[in-house]
Amino acid sequence: MVNNDRHIVNVALIGFMGTGKTSVGRLVADLLHFDYLDTDETIQTHTGRTITEIFKTDGEPAFRALEQKVVQELAGRKRTVISTGGGLPANPDNLASLKAHALVACLWASPEKIWERVRHQGHRPLLHDADPQAKIRELLAAREPFYKQADVLLNTDLRSVREVAQQVVHQFRLESSGRR
Repeated sequence: MVNNDRHIVNVALIGFMGTGKTSVGRLVADLLHFDYLDTDETIQTHTGRTITEIFKTDGEPAFRALEQKVVQELAGRKRTVISTGGGLPANPDNLASLKAHALVACLWASPEKIWERVRHQGHRPLLHDADPQAKIRELLAAREPFYKQADVLLNTDLRSVREVAQQVVHQFRLESSGRR
């Protein structure tokens, strides 16, 4: 559960691509009457470039640096649902920063369900691989230790967006009020 020293005023959704962070995040924001912010969209707005362009031109390390800058800027936000890029929590500083002010909920899905959800999405730079399903399994395995540091882990394989969003809202209300 959440450390009592934290001041939980936001919700941060972490997890792999295709687990529902955007759909769930938008609904959680509506249910809580919070703002909604997607870190990838913020980076695209700040740079005037797509994530794919950044990866292709500058490489993944440059993108991760932009991600870290956005996370640092979020520390001053209140009443915001933050949907993060799938690799963002693999940087321990990003995860620590989010945990300082947000309930961190990890949305989880099986590699098969993720592939089913994202296979027709051309804007996923990490899937431009000879064997995208193997790449999903490889990245999930590498990121799992970071995802498991979330306050709440929710499997989205068999749950509707509404069910997952309601669970996130419930956990946020419990934690932000200090009741457990």
